[in-house]
Amino acid sequence: MKFNIYDRFVLDIARKDDAWQMFMLDSGKRIRVTDFAIPSWIDESGLPQFLDDIYHEMGEPGDVIVRMD
Repeated sequence: MKFNIYDRFVLDIARKDDAWQMFMLDSGKRIRVTDFAIPSWIDESGLPQFLDDIYHEMGEPGDVIVRMD
C-alpha cells in the first residue's frame, strides 16, 4: 500500500509475516524507514490515523494522508 504523506513524500507499506515494513519512495528507489515501527496489532484501516499521529507536525491545517492504491 502506498500513502501520500501531506504531498511531501510517499511511503510504501507492506505486511511481512506478522510485522509491517515501510519504505520511502524517492527517485525510483525504495529506502527502508527505520525511525519508528508500526505496531503489528494495527490493521490496514488504522494505518492512515497512525501515520497522521507520527507525521502530524509536518502537515498544515487541513492536510491529510491519502492511500494511493
